Amino acid sequence: MAWPTAAELHEMLGIAAPVVIVQVGLQLMGFVDTLMVGRLSADALAGVALGNFYFFNVAIFGMGMLMAIDPVVSQAIGAGDLAGARRGVQRGVLLGLLVSVAVGATFAASGSAFRLLQQPAAVVPLAQHYVEISAVGLPPFFTFVVLRQSLAAMLSVRPVLLAVVVANVVNVAANWVLIFGHFGARPMGVVGSAWSTVLARWVMCVALLVAGWPQLRPHLTGSWRLAFQPRPLWNTVVLGAPIGFQWFFEAGAFALATLMFGWLGTVPLAGHEVALSLASLTFMVPVGFSVAAAALVGQSVGRGDMASARRHAVGAWVLGVGFMTMSGAVMLLFPTPIARWFTQDPAVVAVAASLIAIAGVFQVFDGTQAVASGLARGTGDTKVPMVLHLLGFWAIGVPLAAVLGFRTPLRGEGIWWGLTAGLVVAALLQAWRVHRRLRHDIARVVVEHPRDAR
Repeated sequence: MAWPTAAELHEMLGIAAPVVIVQVGLQLMGFVDTLMVGRLSADALAGVALGNFYFFNVAIFGMGMLMAIDPVVSQAIGAGDLAGARRGVQRGVLLGLLVSVAVGATFAASGSAFRLLQQPAAVVPLAQHYVEISAVGLPPFFTFVVLRQSLAAMLSVRPVLLAVVVANVVNVAANWVLIFGHFGARPMGVVGSAWSTVLARWVMCVALLVAGWPQLRPHLTGSWRLAFQPRPLWNTVVLGAPIGFQWFFEAGAFALATLMFGWLGTVPLAGHEVALSLASLTFMVPVGFSVAAAALVGQSVGRGDMASARRHAVGAWVLGVGFMTMSGAVMLLFPTPIARWFTQDPAVVAVAASLIAIAGVFQVFDGTQAVASGLARGTGDTKVPMVLHLLGFWAIGVPLAAVLGFRTPLRGEGIWWGLTAGLVVAALLQAWRVHRRLRHDIARVVVEHPRDAR
């Protein structure tokens, strides 16, 4: 594949950098909730942390499914089919609202899920209230996801950055008022934190609409009649559902690993949370390049310029995987000093340092699979990547983690080595798939019959 031009690398960086900040900003809201509630009690801290854990591990399927608009919108824009792009954005909004209802229904079962997972009895009611209130924020949250991906497909991500910054400011201020009862408000504790996050998500969605209106207006105004046609809507679901499952398989593997560490004890779990927090933070960088790659490759495919698609693919590999190579080297060289940034407890530092070193090994492969996923989305390839993730994480990673974690002296390190093995397999398979696919011409994604566009 040909090397990208300096202009193409600059364009990719211009899209990826704001997306990275946006991803960190979205994580920051949950972190701030946990940090501020932690001043109340250990139970309140655990309740919010558990509530956020449930929210994202359940909602991630819907978030992934809505990524179907990546290839639909970006390829339509690349082909100069603005009417097709408009229908894609409108269908995305409709699907976002439907996903909100479906995910919200599962939130009603959160209490039973927490008890099934044998969470502390004093924490379960707090986490359940947090999750149930969070359901009110699902419609703006998923609408934000749709509009964010639509703007990325249009190569316009600065409005998203502005919206996330505004939402974080609102979240901090509302938490301060509602959790602790300032300005005459009644102190609400965990419930106040939940309502603060709901408010922040509504503000985030409205702020994105306002900031991105010049780009979004042609796609959101006018007739929506064609967007409601059932066949194209269903085809969009069929395109996006595999992405949702792919994301769920990956997130589910790490969620199960967290439960495994809970079975090992408090110190191993604390060390795991430190290392996982660090790995999640560095992962946001290849996620940014994944979003940029999906948009740029999608537009190239839409206009039939496969040479440009291949150059953008190389650029995404170099920048995304290059960053993860450097971050992995730092983790391998300085695991203990990094662990001490998070905690001064010697026992937790020892566990975290051992896991951070393992994270240093898998950084390259984590970046590889993240970029590959974006490239696959840009080409409209969703079903095969889903299968490859299932194979890597659940046929290899999770079983091996269980064996190494509970049948060998490795314990916590064994769990991480098992997940690393699954991640390596998934990354190599995803990279192989993308390489083979980009060697050939790729047709534009079609979710509607020509009669549907009339």
